Amino acid sequence: MRVLITGATGFVGANLARRLVADGHNVHALVRPGYRRWRLEGLAGVELHSVELVDREATFRVVAGIRPEWVFHLAASGAYSWQRDTGAMVATNLTSLVNLLDACSAVGFAAFVNTGSSSEYGCKDHPPTEDEWLDPNSSYAVTKAAATHYCRFIAARDQVPVPTLRLYSVYGPYEEPNRLLPQLIVHGRRGGYPPLASPEIARDYVYVDDVTEAYVRAASQRVAEPGAVYNVGSGVQTSLGEMVALAGEVFGVRTAPVWGGMANRAWDTTVWVANIDKIGRELAWRPRFSVAEGFRAMAAWFAQLDDAGLEAYLGRTNAPSAGSS
Repeated sequence: MRVLITGATGFVGANLARRLVADGHNVHALVRPGYRRWRLEGLAGVELHSVELVDREATFRVVAGIRPEWVFHLAASGAYSWQRDTGAMVATNLTSLVNLLDACSAVGFAAFVNTGSSSEYGCKDHPPTEDEWLDPNSSYAVTKAAATHYCRFIAARDQVPVPTLRLYSVYGPYEEPNRLLPQLIVHGRRGGYPPLASPEIARDYVYVDDVTEAYVRAASQRVAEPGAVYNVGSGVQTSLGEMVALAGEVFGVRTAPVWGGMANRAWDTTVWVANIDKIGRELAWRPRFSVAEGFRAMAAWFAQLDDAGLEAYLGRTNAPSAGSS
């Protein structure tokens, strides 16, 4: 299958690119000029095309040259707490999505899988279903919700499959170094913990291999409606306190965690969990990894890095100092 992917130099995108190559697909990645390549080092079988997706004419030109059958759109801005430029979010999350989807529609495709976000729902006191009212509470969430609506509009208008996967808290190899789980592993290897916010903060953590499986299923299986939306999470809520306890168990940390070393963020909440009934029912997808299994698999990936490799990994971020994220 001829595949096009955006965001392949990012965490989830790099894992998806590796999965697609392993499955034997002909993979083309659209990358921004000046992109960071480290997540794709050692990966053969991906043809890179440098293009700014906000450039509509250039996007149409490169897509016409590739003529992809499957399209996976993962490029995003604002998903991390240190990405605060609203203009960049609009350009990357909405304008680029519109340009790419229009370009792909012009040449035809078998499936276009968009990447949404659980933040589109805003804060809920229960696991939201895909048809619930959206109440985004950040610029990032607003732009992602708008992109989802555009995908649904094009899917309905042209009767083409454009599903959106609303991702919860994905973790695993190649994750941004300053995120919580990488920092728990790095500090755990050294016998301690990173700066931590409140132990009651909750997330729905889903392992990246399960997420890449969801992408493949969304592209390869017939979706129930052209613009279907699917929550992609574990369906299990894990508090920061529980995650820290797991890290302490895995690494045998004997010191006690110090809570409050990092301030809570505006969007932190004690309830954040996916309802995954729909994706299970329509795409027969369920996560294979529990949080404990996924964390141990991620720790095993880190264990392959020697001290020099670990320091190189930690230097591959533009983010501020680490903590619970």
